[in-house]
Amino acid sequence: MNNYLNIIEACLKADPVAQKKLYDLFADKMFGVCLRYVSDVDEAKDILQDGFVKVFCNLKKFNNKGSFEGWIRRIIVNTALERFRNKNYLFAVSMENSYEKGNNEYDHILSELSANDLLKMVQELSPQYRTVFNLYAIEGYSHKEISKKLNIKEGTSKSNLSRAREILKEKVNEYNKISVNYM
Repeated sequence: MNNYLNIIEACLKADPVAQKKLYDLFADKMFGVCLRYVSDVDEAKDILQDGFVKVFCNLKKFNNKGSFEGWIRRIIVNTALERFRNKNYLFAVSMENSYEKGNNEYDHILSELSANDLLKMVQELSPQYRTVFNLYAIEGYSHKEISKKLNIKEGTSKSNLSRAREILKEKVNEYNKISVNYM
């Protein structure tokens, strides 16, 4: 954290060299975060750009407690979520009965894929499934937190996650069939 304090202080004084340095330190990693929420590279770049504008505008609000990278990540994720809300991507699909509590039989399957393969499969999910999957499985939000962030019912969050996992399982099975045929 001490490494970032000088850069943050310089950014607060609107130093363009420090702003570029801060951007360069985190842009690649945050671009990866953006790509988890959208499948289009140009849209991910737009989210990254908008997110960093918010980072620089709100830098004075960072209180030096906790991870600076985590603070930036939250801003980027919230920027991606705003994009979805503005485009009305997040329509609720309620299949509350399809979610089985404690069902994590798919988690081991996903761990066998390369990060790029998994990213591609997640990007192919519909926006609402992809968003809930990312918030729950990657960002670590609870269904209660997701329901508040996305303005959906908690059961809808659970069912969207369940459906996302089912779709990913199908994609993994298809991937494995193709991989076996090429060997």
